[in-house]
Amino acid sequence: LWDVNDLSNMTPESYSSSVVEGGVLLGALRRLQETQQDFKFIVKEDPDFGLFLESVNGVAGSEQEQTYWEILSESSGEYSRLDVGIGCYRPKPNEHIILRFSTWAQH
Repeated sequence: LWDVNDLSNMTPESYSSSVVEGGVLLGALRRLQETQQDFKFIVKEDPDFGLFLESVNGVAGSEQEQTYWEILSESSGEYSRLDVGIGCYRPKPNEHIILRFSTWAQH
């Protein structure tokens, strides 16, 4: 996992985790949190859309500030948004997942 923070003043951090074959991203994040003291995350459950990442390392998204944690997959220098949430997404072997603190505000 690669944690990139575009809007916060946090230094980008790189982490490595694993997931069982067929396992979901949430499992990899939980495993990472259990093994890395400096990695913490909080998820919330939306009744319609399922689990979403609310906070990473103490930095939380905010409706008022129009910020959120965007989850991307990187492959060969190309970045793409995940098409499902952390409770459903199944990481591929050696895939880089990027947690990017972003805004949906119009500039």
